[in-house]
Amino acid sequence: MDRKSYTAELAGLRELRAEITAAEKAVAAAQKELDKLTAQRARRVAGLAGYEGAQAAAVAKASGLSVGDVVRIAPLLDPTPAAVRAAKADDQAAAAPAPVPEAEPVAEPAVAVAPVLARPAPVLEQPAPAVEAPTEVEDQAVAEQPAPATALLVESDVSVAPVAAPVVESGPRELPTLPEGPAGGRFEAVTTGLVSKRPNFVQQARSTVFLDVATGVLAVRDQTVRVDLGARTPGEILDAVLHAAPGTERVYITAGAPWHDGAERYSTLKDAVAAWLNTPSDRWTTAVGSGRDKLAGHFVHQRQPVGRYAPAAAPDSGTTEIRSMGEWFDPDGADVVTCRQAFTLLWQALRRHWDEAVLMGSPSQTGRDLWSRTIPTTGKWAGGYPVLSEELRGLLHATGGQGRTELILPPRVPEQLPALVEYDRTFAYAKHLWKSPVGTPRRITAAAFAAMTEQEQTKALMSCSHWNVRVTVPQGWNHVGLLPAPVTGDRAWVYPSEPGATFTTWAGGAEVHLALSNHLAPWKVEILGGLLFEDGKPLDEWGKRLKSAWADLTNLSKLHGDERQRTAAYLASRAVRSVLLFGLGGFAQRPRLVSGTTPVGEALPAGVEILGQDGEVVTWQRQAGFSRDPYAHPEWAAYVWSGARAALLDMKYRQGKEVIGYAGALHAKPGTVVYFGTDGIALTERQPWPYRGEPGDYLLKGHLTGPVEHPTSQEQYLKLRGLGRAELAAKGTDQ
Repeated sequence: MDRKSYTAELAGLRELRAEITAAEKAVAAAQKELDKLTAQRARRVAGLAGYEGAQAAAVAKASGLSVGDVVRIAPLLDPTPAAVRAAKADDQAAAAPAPVPEAEPVAEPAVAVAPVLARPAPVLEQPAPAVEAPTEVEDQAVAEQPAPATALLVESDVSVAPVAAPVVESGPRELPTLPEGPAGGRFEAVTTGLVSKRPNFVQQARSTVFLDVATGVLAVRDQTVRVDLGARTPGEILDAVLHAAPGTERVYITAGAPWHDGAERYSTLKDAVAAWLNTPSDRWTTAVGSGRDKLAGHFVHQRQPVGRYAPAAAPDSGTTEIRSMGEWFDPDGADVVTCRQAFTLLWQALRRHWDEAVLMGSPSQTGRDLWSRTIPTTGKWAGGYPVLSEELRGLLHATGGQGRTELILPPRVPEQLPALVEYDRTFAYAKHLWKSPVGTPRRITAAAFAAMTEQEQTKALMSCSHWNVRVTVPQGWNHVGLLPAPVTGDRAWVYPSEPGATFTTWAGGAEVHLALSNHLAPWKVEILGGLLFEDGKPLDEWGKRLKSAWADLTNLSKLHGDERQRTAAYLASRAVRSVLLFGLGGFAQRPRLVSGTTPVGEALPAGVEILGQDGEVVTWQRQAGFSRDPYAHPEWAAYVWSGARAALLDMKYRQGKEVIGYAGALHAKPGTVVYFGTDGIALTERQPWPYRGEPGDYLLKGHLTGPVEHPTSQEQYLKLRGLGRAELAAKGTDQ
């Protein structure tokens, strides 16, 4: 071949490449259309199963499928006589060397069993405890091995003899479901005329001072003064502060907690706080509030109350608030000057990322305001993010739990703990803000989910979604529970782990995906319905800026040469955490609690709960339902909380796109997990989990050397946790 022929062949090869590319695109388009039509056919086949007289043979002929294919899509059309199926089940049971009983499914409308999302067992320096030898603890049996990836796509053609399984008792608290018909349309809708828009105004800073009530030291601007607080009532505090610093609009109490004075005279701490907030004064009255961003009345809380007062002689002249520094961070003995410096550093760190950053009264208000200034000005959501319908917000409020709090009791863990080791996820929620649900959700019925391909089902579960599911714990399971189940009482949610237990619940896609893909044993999850959102990034920019501010302050707290500045920077970094944590909680927009007071003897408003009473007034609160809040986005809070709960069980360490390790409760030995606390866990032994100082990493926070009596309550655990933190601080992390 000469050079001319070679050049001609290259030109011909390029033409052929272009033709092949065009043909590949045509094939891909045809395949996409074929997949769409196939899915449509499957949905129609599944829908025909709802007709009582439907026959598999007729459906198969009309659809061009075999009878077997029809039955796999719609098991209700199985023409096999019941007696034959029972005989097959008996034969299979006799032939099987070690049958695994399956809990009998509760009779429900059509459901779809989610596929097992197989994942290889992680490779770590410490072998993963996928199978653990049985111990004397009754519920620690050998874990069931993962089933093949297609094993649970549809119900088996062969019935398995039903076995009575323990069912989690949820009492009268039944979770809502998505209604059928026109009523269900409100659950796929947004509220008309209610959109989260970027603000066109600048927040006004409030004149703020910091007061140590225990010593009477007031930090105002760059100086401190000592003030006489008298009996430390709200009126006397306000008189003293405004005499020393006229024009003050907000007072943060850094130490002394005056609202607990005389608490022993009241049946509850909340009663004591309410009585203190409403201490009679000739000069001050409760502020009624008016205008944008001004709240009315006091907020009664056991440890972080808010008192709002106005001069009795001129109640419209302005409001002064008394608040707790604990809303932002635990001062932990820091003096009032250090607390003020922490606020200054916090403001400076935020101003580097927001030109209009203003510290508002609470971290929640500040977080929401800062987020609103990241709403995009271009692209699909430039006009703002729509607020979901009130019905859908109510559903998410009822079914989207917050952080996992669970004390695991014997015999699932030893009565005598060899040690109590605490791990805390650093700035945990910041790791889960990169993706969030946006727009109007699409309702997914059980039939629609069943009609999806396995690839489509997996994608749906990994997307921003919220699922109504019936769950069965696999036989042989010997570790902690994976999914929340609703119960009555203070706990609201429990995490069943008994093999064979069944329960119905709602859970986010992250948790459902983990239940199906964990490396120990996949759980059986039946999809009853769900909501599938568009994947978006409404919180990503907000989270990146807060993470950057947090990192700056964290580094300053380690490197600054002045000890006071190091402490102040650390406290400021904790305040950034509060801005994110409570800002996210603010999106949940729970039904409002309104508090107020009524003179003794006068009629109380309807539907109130009495919080306390003294000789002058009755303090009460009542639920006021959902407000027309343009920043109400419970779908964001629920999605982040779900991801954080999943990461308590299983978190990946990545280097770029490569997974280099795992952490979380499922990567500890069965029987070693003692406590879950929102973004941390306590175990009976150390774990080889690396700490890089990044959001989400597991930090060793405490180590209490055993033997330790197992705590029987959360209060006992918190005492032991404090001892463990003190011991670790005294001995160092390498003890």
